Amino acid sequence: MEKVKRSKREWMRRYVSFVFILFVIAFGTSLSIRANLGSSPISAPPYVLSLIPGIPMTMGAIVICMHVLFILIQILLLRKNYEIRQLTQIFVSFLFGFYTDVTMWMTGFLQIPASLPHAIGFPLQFVELLIGGALLAFGIACEVRCDSLMLAGEGLPLAIAKAVKRDFGKVKICSDTGLVVIGVCLMYYFFGHWDWKMIGVGTLVSMFYVGFMVRQFAPHIVWLDKIFIPADERREEVAEEVEEETEEEAVPFIITIAREYGSGGLTLGRLLSERLGVDLYDHAIIDETAQRLGYTSEFVRENEQNISNGKLWELIFTDKSIPMSMNPSQDDAIFVSESRIIRALAAKKPCVIIGRCANWVLRGDRKAFRVFVTSNEADAVERVMEKDNLSANDARRRIEQVNTGRSNHYLQYTGHHWTDARDYDLVLNTSTLSIDACAEIIEKAIKSKKVKN
Repeated sequence: MEKVKRSKREWMRRYVSFVFILFVIAFGTSLSIRANLGSSPISAPPYVLSLIPGIPMTMGAIVICMHVLFILIQILLLRKNYEIRQLTQIFVSFLFGFYTDVTMWMTGFLQIPASLPHAIGFPLQFVELLIGGALLAFGIACEVRCDSLMLAGEGLPLAIAKAVKRDFGKVKICSDTGLVVIGVCLMYYFFGHWDWKMIGVGTLVSMFYVGFMVRQFAPHIVWLDKIFIPADERREEVAEEVEEETEEEAVPFIITIAREYGSGGLTLGRLLSERLGVDLYDHAIIDETAQRLGYTSEFVRENEQNISNGKLWELIFTDKSIPMSMNPSQDDAIFVSESRIIRALAAKKPCVIIGRCANWVLRGDRKAFRVFVTSNEADAVERVMEKDNLSANDARRRIEQVNTGRSNHYLQYTGHHWTDARDYDLVLNTSTLSIDACAEIIEKAIKSKKVKN
């Protein structure tokens, strides 16, 4: 991943914004705790300890101690690879601990009285939990968009992921689970029984609900860039983009083809490439991505556009609390690299690009013509049986597996559904029309679009 280049003014704006964002995260955490249904996983140990009778430390002070411990563990794990700038987590930890005490005081009057009947009290508690979780998720989404500093609670699983060479999402889930287990052990040791107010249904909800809500907020907070980036620097970026668009107007068209497995979309792409006399880009994108990232072509081919249902749920419910610039996972790195290659190709000359979310990557490009190719199951099975030398049942399973992987990949990186016709200019069914007929329709549509422009 390329290092982010920012001016000193922009960095200062992001640091100041982070101070306010951290308050939102602390407020959401405290409000969730006030629901009396259990704390969030990362707050479980300090919250349980803060409830011990006669303990001389506030919850905020315990949070600071826990975060400093996390920083020491990061240093031990990474040693020479520990980045000195991550020591800013110490400052962040003290600030977050202070905010924790302030917001716990501010939300004290919002704690649902235990005297309320369960039929009334529990719904109110659950609503408060959801509101608190939503605020926490909004704060995390803003923190990721800010892309400047991070909490030690996020730095620790990232350090573990780097040390053991595992995906951050899996490590984060294990880390959160481990913190809940520690909280349970502390609860039994100091209180001798399970208390659902300390660790309960709210803890379980937080483990999944917060990550889900982060992904709901993320696409809608682009406006924060107006705060992070000085106005004159934004104008410079816009001017550069306009200049690039002007230079690229000489390229008459780019055709992107998304296709269901076995629909004949690749065959259609090859035919269009021949008839229009332009290049077709499919495996060439894989090879260049592999070269850029230092992976093998086989590795990229196996991992691109291929997210299983299990991995999708992991991605959806893991709170995406680490900016991509700090945590470029293999999937993210492949997607970013392929997207850059696609944009570069679209700027050079007319061509046909197969798959890889190219329709989404070029969604703002006026010369892009986006096609989705489908077919009925029988035709798809027949094509896959012939192409991959499979039985009918194996072909059906293969089609379902590939289409599921592509659909999940599209959802992960666009937030949209792969088969949503609104993301395309044309949807073609090769069971209704021949490949030749589909090619003719696209050619006519391209010419019509050129005249229209």
